[in-house]
Amino acid sequence: MKHNYLARAVGLAAISAMTLGAGSALAKDAITIAVPSFLTGGAAGPFGIPAMNGAKMVADAINAGKLPAPYDSKGFGGATATIEAIDEGGGATKQVAEYRNLVEKRGVDAVVGYISSGNCQALAPIAEELKQFTIFATCGTPRIFEEAPRKYVFRTMGHATADNVAAAMYVKEKYPDLKGYTGINQNYAWGQDSWRDFDLTLKQIMPNSMASDKTQFPKIFAGQYGSEISAMSLDKADLIHTSFWGGDLEAFIFQGNARGLFKKKIGVFTVGGTAAYRLGKKLPDGLVLGARGPYGILVRDRDSALNQWFVNTYKNLYGTYPSGPAYQYGQAILAAKIAYDKAGSDASDEALGDALRGITFESFSTTVEMSLGGGHQAVTENGYGITKYDDENGENVVTDVKFYPGSCIMPPEGVNSVDWIKGGMKGAKC
Repeated sequence: MKHNYLARAVGLAAISAMTLGAGSALAKDAITIAVPSFLTGGAAGPFGIPAMNGAKMVADAINAGKLPAPYDSKGFGGATATIEAIDEGGGATKQVAEYRNLVEKRGVDAVVGYISSGNCQALAPIAEELKQFTIFATCGTPRIFEEAPRKYVFRTMGHATADNVAAAMYVKEKYPDLKGYTGINQNYAWGQDSWRDFDLTLKQIMPNSMASDKTQFPKIFAGQYGSEISAMSLDKADLIHTSFWGGDLEAFIFQGNARGLFKKKIGVFTVGGTAAYRLGKKLPDGLVLGARGPYGILVRDRDSALNQWFVNTYKNLYGTYPSGPAYQYGQAILAAKIAYDKAGSDASDEALGDALRGITFESFSTTVEMSLGGGHQAVTENGYGITKYDDENGENVVTDVKFYPGSCIMPPEGVNSVDWIKGGMKGAKC
């Protein structure tokens, strides 16, 4: 059964009242939610800390009953949540050990977070083994739900296929005479999947544009890209695609800008939105910028009550506009509230999963449909624009923005992303 939370405040309140009333004999007064994010290292400042800020801000507002309707009821099924911040650094082996410790020894009620695709790929089978209700907030590899069915694991935002199909479609619209393209992406699941999907899509929709045979795959968090920049500067390709994020993204922008790379080449940054507020004038004009969905600088409905609350509260607390990671983690915490409100604060992990599976809900910046992966994988719209520094207001903006519906850029249920793209993206509703 598909549940719809769009603008039905009364209905949600009624559901919450029924579930809380039915489970009041066993209802918990408090729960603990573990929230892993990069709190140290190169990914912390641009990505991990904003993500954690978004999670804590939303959780605090839920505990106090201060979110806008329809989420203004206090607590997670009435329970107060304690956020336990976990550093996601150290690699997948460390994170698997930490996850087991959180579940088996510390007895957390839910796990909500994770940024790295490599970590999520390693943790998904562990969460299923331990039967722990887990929401992945950001990580992008499509493999999580395409390689195996999941019962306890959810992801509340789109994956890399949406980012890169949308990027390719935007490139076709803006640069129809593109002759060639290349890429620089981190050498692990996220970077490999991102380049693969972008390249395959362009092969379908721009068959006369050729991919370079000199695409770059440096080690994640390498930080220095002198040799790669030299190679791309000499490459005949007109366009450079990158899914760099965190410190790698900012280092590449600084180093490429110093060498004049982005004056010679069109830059397509699928996760570039995180740099928009941090870099100011140091972000080059003319980049094709994405934010992994309608987040941060690419929010579409800026005037909605939920988005206005999110932006104003975040600015008051942290002194800056919220970037994509803040939205993504806040969205995942909101999904946890919805699950607890429906299932009750005393609910089992299985019941929490049943409550979240297949629903549609309004989040801070977009509508989220849990419609893929058997109802475990979210689908949202995705957008791109061109960077430009607004001297009058002293901030970066995006121009020529185009949004693509989720049904246009994500494969239908039960269809593998690679097969879908190679097959001409049949069933896409654009």
